[in-house]
Amino acid sequence: MQPKTTGYQYPFADPELPHEERIANLLALMTLDEKVACLGTQPDVPRLGIVATEHAEGLHGLAMGGPARWGGTDPIPTTTFPQAYGLGETWDAELVRQVGAVEGYEARYIAQSSKYRRSHLVVRAPNADLGRDPRWGRTEECYGEDAFFNGTMTVAFIRGLQGDHPRYWQAAALLKHFLANSNERDRGSSSSDFDERLLREYYSVPFRMGIVEGGARAFMAAYNKYNGVPCVVHPILRDITVEEWGNDGIICTDGGGMKQLVTGHNYVPDFEHAAARIIQAGVGQFLDDYHDSVHGALERGLLSEAEIDAVLKTTFRVMLRLGLLDPPERVPYASIGGAADDPWLGEQHQALARLATQKSIVLLKNSTNLLPLDRQTMRSIAVIGPRADDVWIDWYSGTPPHTVSPLQGIKNKVGDDVTVRFALSNNNDAAIKLAQSCDVAIVCVGNHPVCNTGWDVPGLPSEGKESIDREALRLEYEDLIQQVYSANPNTVVVLISSFPYAINWTQQHVPAILHMTHNSQETGNALADVLFGDYNPAGRLVQTWPKSLDQLPPMMDYDIRHGRTYMYSPHEPLYPFGYGLSYTTFDYANLRASAATLRADETITISVDLSNTGERAGEEVVQLYVRHLESHVERPLSELKGFQRVSVQPGETVTVTLPLPASQLAYWDVDQHQFVVESGPVEIMIGRSSADLVARTTIEVGG
Repeated sequence: MQPKTTGYQYPFADPELPHEERIANLLALMTLDEKVACLGTQPDVPRLGIVATEHAEGLHGLAMGGPARWGGTDPIPTTTFPQAYGLGETWDAELVRQVGAVEGYEARYIAQSSKYRRSHLVVRAPNADLGRDPRWGRTEECYGEDAFFNGTMTVAFIRGLQGDHPRYWQAAALLKHFLANSNERDRGSSSSDFDERLLREYYSVPFRMGIVEGGARAFMAAYNKYNGVPCVVHPILRDITVEEWGNDGIICTDGGGMKQLVTGHNYVPDFEHAAARIIQAGVGQFLDDYHDSVHGALERGLLSEAEIDAVLKTTFRVMLRLGLLDPPERVPYASIGGAADDPWLGEQHQALARLATQKSIVLLKNSTNLLPLDRQTMRSIAVIGPRADDVWIDWYSGTPPHTVSPLQGIKNKVGDDVTVRFALSNNNDAAIKLAQSCDVAIVCVGNHPVCNTGWDVPGLPSEGKESIDREALRLEYEDLIQQVYSANPNTVVVLISSFPYAINWTQQHVPAILHMTHNSQETGNALADVLFGDYNPAGRLVQTWPKSLDQLPPMMDYDIRHGRTYMYSPHEPLYPFGYGLSYTTFDYANLRASAATLRADETITISVDLSNTGERAGEEVVQLYVRHLESHVERPLSELKGFQRVSVQPGETVTVTLPLPASQLAYWDVDQHQFVVESGPVEIMIGRSSADLVARTTIEVGG
């Protein structure tokens, strides 16, 4: 029996003691079998009264149900937002923070409400990976292709999820998947290969920002190798994330990642060696059937108890930050769960889901000002297509408390004064006949987010998901669009998709096109708000949309300098990164910098006057890019370094100010192995997208 501290049986239970002292005491009290048991995702120690918490998925709402039946056999509804790709298309970091806060609150509520008592406070989100190629099957899970942008959204989500208390977290963000995990084919054996500069300047940036700026202290190691070494045992786990960035919390494997060291990568001879190598690399939680392998490694002398202790410390640091070993009255989030009504049924959470969905919608084309539709003059609407009468949820979704399909949202909007009719397809010329008979045709098409197939079974060539990369970018439903348009030139295409499509014919011919992603419980209501002008769209694309596969380098070429993303592609895309239209117009004027020279340790501000020159209130996403004019190392064609979504009334002019720290202009010096701010002129460019930069100035950067 350990000596008691005042009022507590064991020192680890005393919240006044330093965390490391409490953890040392806890480990000293635990048996070896208890320690091995805590290497999973439920690190309970029943003998000592420790009830910890499990993991949950949470890319766009806490996943307690859905197609994968997350969280147990009985689903619990939770507020369900657009896919992460759609949250990215809002270009609104504050909104993403609010989404994270709702998710963290609902995780606490489910853990602590007497109605549920399911503790899943370690949330596997956000996905900090980069969508370097639109063929990647998990594109829907990331925020886009740009490292700074993804990092900004990652930080926002983490801060919302974890909360702003100085000591305790509401929930714990666990980032996925470190590192360079953006191919599904052969992911358990493939290697993502690139140089040190791309590691530091691109692939690791959102993870670094999430840990250093966002305060995350947990992440998942990827399936793939990086430069020939499996990520789950790669030295960068410790050398970079722990030693440089300060991650002292959980590192976990991906599902089955331990066994893949043997069966996929052929990196070690057996599972005992795999378990030992993983723990020795700093991984403290297995998403695997690991018990026999760890015990075998201990028996064979491949692994020591001290090495297990070292990684268990990381897990218990997270549990302490969640307040799970402290008296509830000390933990500000411990009171969540006492409400009479489930929060996802409340107006606040439902309103945020609708707002997030509205903000995620991108207007791709409106050449004849067909949009917004006029309810007063319209008598009939044809709603057509395989994505019109459902809300499709993806593999990492939970169970929404309700769903509103596009068809239902349109009906809700127009009421009984307008006839709304539906055709699923053009079988027996149903779509053509319907389109001919109505004032306007709204065609809702796009991918099926789980391919409507089994786990490893491809759907249509253009569809993808986890385990399946896309084989094509052409939209198979473009024939349906052509048929409807031939019957009614007043055709609106609503592309509901998890990734880009090469809709070349549609862009050339159809007058109005919208893009949104799957999954939101408010899909139909938000879409109708935009279609009928009750919300002016201002979403922006977060990837370059190519015209064809010919514009993309080979899938496994991870060197983005070979023509990948807006930063390096030499091709004219179908739609550029950052692109999106509005029902109003904006002018930019008077671009200026707060100083003509920026020293290496300074920050300047870039300001521009933004005027709404149209007749509707609207939002503009002001985007700041830079270009190094005389660099002695290879630099991108342009790089995003700031953005702000701004609401402006008709006739109003506002000044938008964006900070530009010199550190954002640094490159990684491979000789010094550190970031260096290079002296020389840098062009500052402000505009509507990466391809529409309407104001420029130049500053001098000092070394």
